Amino acid sequence: MLVEKKERIIMGIDPGTAIMGYGVILEKGNKMELLSMGVVRMDYLDDHFLKLQRIFEKTTSLIEQYNPDALAIEAPFYGKNIQVMLKLGRAQGIAMAAALAKNIPVCEYAPRKVKQSITGQGTASKEQVAAMLQRLLNFKETPEFLDATDGLAVAVCHSFQKITSGGKNKTYTGWEAFVSDNKKRVR
Repeated sequence: MLVEKKERIIMGIDPGTAIMGYGVILEKGNKMELLSMGVVRMDYLDDHFLKLQRIFEKTTSLIEQYNPDALAIEAPFYGKNIQVMLKLGRAQGIAMAAALAKNIPVCEYAPRKVKQSITGQGTASKEQVAAMLQRLLNFKETPEFLDATDGLAVAVCHSFQKITSGGKNKTYTGWEAFVSDNKKRVR
């Protein structure tokens, strides 16, 4: 018989080559608690490979500090410049490699999916995502960079994929279904 773990730590990463955002949450049953969020700055580095090295080292350090059960990462999206997408893909790959080297499972989410799971709208702004996270996780401080809340949003998105309601053993596939069944928990 497989016993499901009652608690898990989820680390979320919003990869970037100038600024990488991250967030770490503790999931206890159907509740979430903010453990940490922040950014890794690389905008002062000129060499792309030094940036990748910094991403690997910082991701490894965060993994060693928080010992997450899962790493959730935002997928790069194609904008107008293919070179930017390639660099983001490298940054994402390096962060994934750091987790995989520590035997931590990795899940990838499209930016639209992350926004949809947090705000109910796939087209929400970074500010809207940050405001909803402040309400969900009860924190007041506004991060210096929205990249931090973007990383946190990926972790929360991952948590919502498997969230169950106490005793009912019900799994929700989306934010709207969860909200309609849990009106007292969502303000």
